[in-house]
Amino acid sequence: MKKIIILISLLMLFNSLVYSQTTSREEFQLNTITTAVPFLLIGPDSRAGGMGDVGVATSADVNSMHWNPAKYAFAKKEMEFSMSYSPWLRQLVNDIKLAYLSAYKRIDKMSTAAFALRYFSLGKITFTDITGATIRDFTPNEFSIDGAYARKLSNKLSASMSARYIYSNLTGGLTVLGADTKPGQSMAVDVSMFYNNEDIRLGEMKAQYAAGFNISNIGAKMAYSNAARRDFLPCNLRLGNALTLVPDEHNKVTIALDFNKLLVPTPPQYDNNGDIFSGQNPDKGVASAIFSSFYDAPGQVIRNNQGEPVEVVKGSRFKEELREINIGAGTEWIYDNQFAARFGYFHEHPTKGNRKYFTFGIGLKYKVFGLDISYLASVTRNNPLARTLRFTLSFAFDKAKSEKPSEN
Repeated sequence: MKKIIILISLLMLFNSLVYSQTTSREEFQLNTITTAVPFLLIGPDSRAGGMGDVGVATSADVNSMHWNPAKYAFAKKEMEFSMSYSPWLRQLVNDIKLAYLSAYKRIDKMSTAAFALRYFSLGKITFTDITGATIRDFTPNEFSIDGAYARKLSNKLSASMSARYIYSNLTGGLTVLGADTKPGQSMAVDVSMFYNNEDIRLGEMKAQYAAGFNISNIGAKMAYSNAARRDFLPCNLRLGNALTLVPDEHNKVTIALDFNKLLVPTPPQYDNNGDIFSGQNPDKGVASAIFSSFYDAPGQVIRNNQGEPVEVVKGSRFKEELREINIGAGTEWIYDNQFAARFGYFHEHPTKGNRKYFTFGIGLKYKVFGLDISYLASVTRNNPLARTLRFTLSFAFDKAKSEKPSEN
């Protein structure tokens, strides 16, 4: 059993209180954004995992709940469900894992209902006191339960509303620094839209164009004790588009591009007295935080030899706002609706987390059964996400029925 000291749990418990400090290299001023339950941002399925974690505008599939629930209205099957699994952060420990169940059912030609369950286990942890004496063992875990309703507004446009219950138990009720802890709980909603045009031609070639957005995890702040401040949920704006080329009846190639931005406060820069020098007070309401997240970056602060801030570099506030946008790009080649090969790249600025990685994936389908696998190859050194594998099994019960006319 791998022992992890109590400090790690404290960092997870009070992550909103820990802000990255300005480095001596002013041109590399770290200012990462922290939230509660970041597991909600992890792409759970292998299809998107092989395409650079893009999915807001790719074709509808059973795992659209995470990326853009509005896509469900354009799902081709009558009913489908999937199971995904990923060993997580295997470069650090060997018992962290993410599991994901999702399903949808068409209600009629215009609307679809969907469900998803996400479970994240942080593995077995040994809690110790300041002397190193063992308090007890515990397995922190988090989960969310999602429900969505998607409806077509026209032949090319759909919208969706989703609701989510979130539960996060990181300490098992342990007393930390004199405060009794408790599981964090919250409710959140997603608002999304999807545009899908399958009647495009590029010269003699058939093509499809899709675009979408999803604002996810809009909900009340979460607390892990009565004494602690409440942390923001990872409210996220996802925008994207995808172009699919259909050169013949057997081949289909999709190119997709996604942009992501957290709609939560950016940590301000403080002076030596603890007062805000640049940026905004992060202690605000959810609605205010969403709107102000587009202009609250403190920018690059220059400090004197005593560490006291003296000025903000001109134009650096806007540059920091741009750095908070993560970019994912991916491509997918499908042959005869049975085999898929995928490739992608994800980029996050070094001052905001420095996640940079390539992804690869393959997919196989046979009658009602589908299997997808993806692999993550990190660009940066010592990245705990390196060599991450994701596995997805899917089942579409009406697949044979839907394909019967094309076989005659």
